[in-house]
Amino acid sequence: MSVRIGKVEWKGLMPPLFLAPMEDVTDAAFRRLCREMGADAVVTEFISSEGLIRQAEKSWQKARIWEEERPVGIQIFGGEIEPMREAARLIEKVQPDWLDINYGCPVSKVVCRGAGAGILRDIDRMEYLTREIVNATSLPVTVKTRLGWDASSIRIVEVAHRLQAVGIVALAVHARTRADGYAGEARWEWIGRLKSDPDLHIPIIGNGDIDSPQKAYHLYHTYKPDALMIGRAAIGYPWIFREIKHYFLTGELLPPPSLEERLQMIEKHLSYALRILPEPPQKIVVELRKHYSGYFRGLPHGKKLRLSLMEARTPDELRRALDAIARSTPHAEAVKV
Repeated sequence: MSVRIGKVEWKGLMPPLFLAPMEDVTDAAFRRLCREMGADAVVTEFISSEGLIRQAEKSWQKARIWEEERPVGIQIFGGEIEPMREAARLIEKVQPDWLDINYGCPVSKVVCRGAGAGILRDIDRMEYLTREIVNATSLPVTVKTRLGWDASSIRIVEVAHRLQAVGIVALAVHARTRADGYAGEARWEWIGRLKSDPDLHIPIIGNGDIDSPQKAYHLYHTYKPDALMIGRAAIGYPWIFREIKHYFLTGELLPPPSLEERLQMIEKHLSYALRILPEPPQKIVVELRKHYSGYFRGLPHGKKLRLSLMEARTPDELRRALDAIARSTPHAEAVKV
């Protein structure tokens, strides 16, 4: 199979695996870890178009990418035409492999501004805004969105046709509505409907509920997306990409990472973050906490191990806590859950 976004092409026996954009999660350090563990492509946290055109330092820090993480897309969001158009132009100087538009974030503070999933209430505006962005930049443009605003207004097939017509090169679909948030089971049958439509030729990237190799295999072979996008299951568990690939190729499950591997991964995560992120070391240590549940997933006494790291306030304190875990549980192994 072959999937292309702009100049990037993936060929192989299985679909490419994308790391989903997640606010305060998919920073450059974590994106690099996921690429090393088998992600075929990554996307940045969403970046405010207003912040970019106002030269806000935080926005431009989020837009910084590294060669080690390519292929990489930069995702922007906003509800106003001119800032989005100008942000698309400005992002060209960073030279990502593609530009992604966020039409899926369900968070109220984003939605109330007509951005993210807020635009799902106005498909005409979505089409117009997308056309303006495509025309404003030389970068390939992709879109990530949801099925619709709620169950009574699912228009994803129409949306796909209209966005394809204005020039996007791929569409990522989280198979829930904005009203669903992250609750309930993702409705992948809509991914299947998109893929069975003979007039849709852009790649369709399926997202939602991919939390195991078996689930990835089932969803791919049932609904036939061109690529799979993994979000929450990757938080603190970058091994998910390696495990999915192994299962697709062999039909076998890899053993879960050992405690030693997990401690080494946390140390590597910390090291990358200190080296390439602009935040103060203390903030980096605090931000790592959101990953600990994933890092200790499936381990006996995982909650106790996680809590022992939560007390660390500095990199040195965190490293000492990791060393203490290694010394106190030298033979602990992961268990399947």
